Amino acid sequence: MDKPMNRIKEVLEERGIKQTWLAEKLGRSFCIVNAYVCNRRQPSLEVLFEIASILQVNPKDLIDSKN
Repeated sequence: MDKPMNRIKEVLEERGIKQTWLAEKLGRSFCIVNAYVCNRRQPSLEVLFEIASILQVNPKDLIDSKN
């Protein structure tokens, strides 16, 4: 019953990037991006790939593979 988790928060922290900056680049509200970052909501694959492109990381780096 584990929820899928993402590593967006960790990648943002590693790079010193603010959620507000990512929200602006994605063209989404801060609330939506914050929900992704806090794992309350998971982005669609399309959005995950867009986030990966913006952050210049492999999409796999945004997925928690511990599960």
